[in-house]
Amino acid sequence: MARNLSLSTSGTGGSMLPWLGLALIVLIADQFTKVLILGYYQYGDSTYVTPFFNIVRAHNTGAAFSFLAAASGWQRWLFTGIAVVAVLFILWLLRSHSHQKLFSFALACILGGAVGNVVDRLLHGYVVDFLQVHYANRWYFPAFNVADAGITIGAACLILDELLRVRRTR
Repeated sequence: MARNLSLSTSGTGGSMLPWLGLALIVLIADQFTKVLILGYYQYGDSTYVTPFFNIVRAHNTGAAFSFLAAASGWQRWLFTGIAVVAVLFILWLLRSHSHQKLFSFALACILGGAVGNVVDRLLHGYVVDFLQVHYANRWYFPAFNVADAGITIGAACLILDELLRVRRTR
């Protein structure tokens, strides 16, 4: 028995293709900006942009907020494996729910960001971060990148989608 592996979903009227396209845009924007940072900045270099924002080259061998960054290297493969499982799950969700616009938008943003950071882990052994927000040069938010921004936007949209869904059922 052959399985239908098309990019359209059966019975829901939606297609995964626009969402995969959005994920690809996030991935390309992420990798393009990282290539620029790697080409023009040395590790630790920083450029003052505004009183609250810098461009800085940072390497994160851990996960969010440098979780497990000080581990001996095994975390690279753990986080890569987790991301691969997450990517497969997101693809399955997109296939089944591509007609749900906000939900699929959120998943596509997360998918593009997750793949962007996995590419870094596989190529470099760390994730390239370069966006830095700070207050009065005393408080610094951990550096992040376009992939992280995509994941964050996607997570916020997932929360919004759920709140709207709950509100509609009342």
